[in-house]
Amino acid sequence: MNQSHPPALLALEDGTLWPGFGFGAVGETTGEVVFNTSMTGYQEIITDPSYHRQIVVMTTPHIGNVGCNPEDDESARAWVAGFVVRELSPVVSNYRARQSLDEYLRERGVIGISGVATRPLVRHIRTQGAMRAALSSVNTDPERLIDLARRSPSMIGADLAREVTCEEPYSWLEGVDAQWYPQGANPTTSAPVEREHSPLVVAYDFGIKHNILRLLASRGCRVRVVPATTLAGEVLAMKPDGIFLSNGPGDPAACDYAIASTRELLGKAPMFGICLGHQIIGLALGGQTYKLKFGHRGGNQPVGAPRALGKDRPIEISSHNHGFAVRAEGLPPNVEITHINLNDGCVEGLRAKDLRVFSVQYHPEASPGPHDASYLFDEFIRAMRGE
Repeated sequence: MNQSHPPALLALEDGTLWPGFGFGAVGETTGEVVFNTSMTGYQEIITDPSYHRQIVVMTTPHIGNVGCNPEDDESARAWVAGFVVRELSPVVSNYRARQSLDEYLRERGVIGISGVATRPLVRHIRTQGAMRAALSSVNTDPERLIDLARRSPSMIGADLAREVTCEEPYSWLEGVDAQWYPQGANPTTSAPVEREHSPLVVAYDFGIKHNILRLLASRGCRVRVVPATTLAGEVLAMKPDGIFLSNGPGDPAACDYAIASTRELLGKAPMFGICLGHQIIGLALGGQTYKLKFGHRGGNQPVGAPRALGKDRPIEISSHNHGFAVRAEGLPPNVEITHINLNDGCVEGLRAKDLRVFSVQYHPEASPGPHDASYLFDEFIRAMRGE
């Protein structure tokens, strides 16, 4: 047996056991076990703050062949609680790679398990629903791990945005093509580049991904990122041209502070929300949220407009990462459902024209995923310009 890959065990709260071999960091962890159907982009998934306290199962059987590099991180650290794969590639072959996935996870303290029968595991999650789990590569006693999983916290009622948000406001300058910041500047600390008619976007950080910030900066925006608990009055004092609500982890209903601030900001400036930001907007508008059975996570989810199911506009293949959704019933009359998921019909987009607010449940910034929905950032720019 290879000593660098010791026996490991994933135990679910329903008592099912999924053995394999450890990689990455050695230790044990707990979290909600979920699956992601993306064929690429495992590094972006690992560093997406929306996966905080989740053990992610990749459905693609062969993971790690392109290695890892600093440019593809979506935040400053790894956030997944654990990482589950069928086969860990023993070979890294990509000109951009700087280290293997095994080395990358070990350096960041993330526990991985390979050799798992991920196909029946994913089918089990689809049938039984996402559930709490424990993963260990140091003590694989089954009963102990099942008990550990059952005693771990539930995702329902969990306010995790506070745990992943930035501590202080900062300005973001780096665009997708790096044309909006001075040569050699640090995009998170340098002063914003003043440009004539550049709209100021105040972005709430509930677990914001770097590519969201890049896409805003690439469209000429000055971007000021603020902590999740920032009061509405503090945002309005900055005189923003637009307000952005980011993605993030946990139960949206638990973010009462964010819901209250969003409700106060509605109508004061154009507002755009993604993922958790979309759910918070839905709650601020008077709607409700609920937990999905196993969620949507992957880069191949179809969404469309409810009228004619997308026949009057292209159906979008989009990137998703959410375990909660906005309930369609009970929304105020002025709130339009703009998009639905074509697999299960859940709400994927909202708009209230009178309040100049719109949001989507999916991820138009991708990373990983397709770029079908990137036009939504252009809509936000037009809204700030009054077009």
